[in-house]
Amino acid sequence: MNITVPATHRIKGKPYLAPILCAALAIFAFVERSAAAEPYSAAAMWTLKRLGAPAISPDGRLAVVPVTAYDVDKNKGDSDLWLVPTKSGKPRQLTSGTSSDSSPTWSPDGGLIAFVSKRGDDLESQIYVIAVDGGEARRITNVPTGATAPKWFPDSRRIAFISQVWPDLGTWPEMAARKKERDDSKMTATVWDKAPFSYWDHFLDDRQPHVYSIGIEGGEPKAITLGSGRWLDVGEADQTSYDLSPDGAEIAFSANVDTSGIDGNFDIFVMPVDGGDARNITSDNPADDVTPLYSPDGRLLAYRRQTIKDFYADRARLMLFDRRASTTRNLTEDWDRSADGIVWSPDSHTLFGAVEDAGTRRVYRFDAGGGTPRPVTGASSFGSLAVAGSGPVIIGLRESFSEPPTLISVIARTGAATKLSDFNDATLANLTLGKVESVTYKGANGDDVQMWVVYPPNFSPDRKWPLHLLLHGGPHNGVADATQWRWNAQVFANWGYVTAWHNFHGSSGFGQAWADSITKEWAELPYQDTIKAAEWFTAQPWVDAERLSAGGGSYGGYLATLLLGKPHPFKALVAHAAVYDLYTHKATDFGATRQRYGEYWEDFERVNRNSPHMFAANFNTPTLIIHGQLDMRVNVNHGFELFNTLQRRGVPSKLVYYPDENHWILKPQNSLFWYETNRKWLEQYNKPGPGAAVSAAATE
Repeated sequence: MNITVPATHRIKGKPYLAPILCAALAIFAFVERSAAAEPYSAAAMWTLKRLGAPAISPDGRLAVVPVTAYDVDKNKGDSDLWLVPTKSGKPRQLTSGTSSDSSPTWSPDGGLIAFVSKRGDDLESQIYVIAVDGGEARRITNVPTGATAPKWFPDSRRIAFISQVWPDLGTWPEMAARKKERDDSKMTATVWDKAPFSYWDHFLDDRQPHVYSIGIEGGEPKAITLGSGRWLDVGEADQTSYDLSPDGAEIAFSANVDTSGIDGNFDIFVMPVDGGDARNITSDNPADDVTPLYSPDGRLLAYRRQTIKDFYADRARLMLFDRRASTTRNLTEDWDRSADGIVWSPDSHTLFGAVEDAGTRRVYRFDAGGGTPRPVTGASSFGSLAVAGSGPVIIGLRESFSEPPTLISVIARTGAATKLSDFNDATLANLTLGKVESVTYKGANGDDVQMWVVYPPNFSPDRKWPLHLLLHGGPHNGVADATQWRWNAQVFANWGYVTAWHNFHGSSGFGQAWADSITKEWAELPYQDTIKAAEWFTAQPWVDAERLSAGGGSYGGYLATLLLGKPHPFKALVAHAAVYDLYTHKATDFGATRQRYGEYWEDFERVNRNSPHMFAANFNTPTLIIHGQLDMRVNVNHGFELFNTLQRRGVPSKLVYYPDENHWILKPQNSLFWYETNRKWLEQYNKPGPGAAVSAAATE
C-alpha cells in the first residue's frame, strides 16, 4: 500500500478529508500495523545492510557491490563484496572476513576485480585483486603510505592507485621510516605556514596525493604524477579525481593551482602516463574544473565546470574536451541543474548522470552531440551509476525515504527500474513504515517551497498530531527522497511525530537562482521558510499547534540556533554541530578561504544580523546541543558556547559531547545514544502520538 495522505481536495483553501477516505485510511492503517510488528526504530535501522557504489562487468552481465553489515555489540561494520547478475540469477558473496572491502573495479578482460582492503598485517589500506570465479584475494600493493582508488589499465595487467606521499622522499623505505618516526615521536607539535591545516575530521600534514601504477603481480609501484609539479586534492582524493585514457597512454587529473592556500581553483591537467609535462586544459576558467572522464573511444574528455569562485553549490556544467582539436564544448549551459554522477555509455555518444532535481535524484541522459538533457527516471532517487555492455546495461543504487539503497538496473529508453538485490527485504517486511508525501507551500517572498512529509505508521487524520520539523544542512544540500541514516525521518515518525524536511531557499536541486539566493544573507529567507512551514502545518486540522519542535545539524543546527533568538512556535529545539558564532566559525577547515562577499572585518553589520549568537538576549526555548570533538567543519567551540550561553540565561538545555565523533555520529552505539537522547528530549517538551480528536468544524 502506498496511500498519499492527507487528501488534496480543498474547500476555502483548507484540506478537506473525505469521510470515505478517512474510513479507508483507518482500515489500511490497521492492516499495516498487524502485518508489521516491529517499529522502524534506530536499533532496527542499524540492522539494515548498507550498499556501496557498484561496478559493472565489461559485458554488462554482472555487478559487484560492497555490502556493509554492522555489529552493534562490536561497534563496527564489515564490508564484503557481492556478485549480482544484472538479469537473472542469485547473488554470490565474493569476499568475506573481518576486514572491510571497498572500491571494487573490474578488469577490462572481465576476469579480475581490484578493490581496497586492510587485511592481516596491513598497517594501511592496500590494493587487492580477486578472480571473479572465486578463490583467495591477493595483495598487490604494500606501500607504507597506503593505497586507494584503483583503476585498471586497458591491458588488464596494471592498476593505477592513489597514495599520500612525501614529495621530498625518493623511496618507499624512506617513507616508511619517516612515517614510523612521526608515529613514535614523543614530540607531538605540528607546524603550518599556509592554510588549509585541517579537513573535516583530521589535520593535514605535508604529504601530497599522487597517482602510481603497479603490475598485478606486484613489484615496485611506478610514480605517474609525482614530479609533475601538480598533485590531487589534499582533502579528498578518490576515484573521481583522475582517469586513464582508453589506450592507457594518458592520465587526466584535477589539481588545485592555487599557491596561496586561501583562493582555491581546481583545473584539469593531462600528461603522459610514462612521464612528461602536465598540461592545463582549463586555465581559462577561474573556478573549479573537476572529475575528468575519458569517453570509451578516447576522443573526448568529459568534466564538470563551475564558474563562480567560492560558491560550492554553483551549477556544474558538463564540458566535453575534444582531444584532437583541443576545443571545449559546454553541453549544459542553458540547463538549470548541476551535472553530477556522470558516466559514459559504451558507444561514446551518450552520457548518463545522477542529478539532483526538485527533491529527488533522477537519472538524466546527455547526448554528446548536444541538446537538452532528458530525464530517464521519475520517482525515487538514483545514484552510483555504472554502464557497460550492449543496450547499454545501466546499474546503480535506488533509494527513498522508505527504501534503503538497493541495487537496480535501469532501461535507458523507458526509465523502468528492475531490482537486483534483496539484502534488506526480509528486515523491511517486518518494520512499520510511515507514508511519505511531497507537498508545496508558500514560503519567503511568496515562493513555492517543496517539503517532504513522513507520517507516523498509525497516522489517522481524525486526531491531532505533533510535528517535528527537520532542518537540513549545507545550506546548499537539498533533501532528496532518500534514506538518511543520521536523521532518519522514519525513525522520528515511528516515535509518533509527523516529520518533515523542507527544501528552503538555498537548497540544491531547484536551480541556480534558488541555491544562490542566500549566499550573501544566510539567515532571513530560510528562517521565513521555516516559520511558514510551521504555519502550513498548523493550518492542517490534524496538527496540534501546541506540539511543535524542530532540529537539525550543521547549517540545520545554525537554523535551530537562529530560531532561538527570533519569534517562533517551537516548544523545543535540537542543535547538532550547530554554527552558532560566525566570527569564531573562521576556525573551521575552510575558514581561511576567501569570502565571495567580503571579509567579516569589512562588513560587521551583515555578519551581526546573520550570526545567531548576536540574538542571545532572546533565547528562551529548551535546546538539546550535540557536538563531536573531531568536528573540524563546525568546531566544537560552537556547541560549548551555545550551551554556556543557555545555562547563563537559565534556559533548559542539555549538552551531549562525543570525544570520538566528527561532524556526524557514525559509530553504532553512539548513534543509538544520539537517537535515544533525541527521543527523550522531544518527549519531554513535545509529547508524541495522537492527541485530541479533530473537530468536525476544522474540516469544513
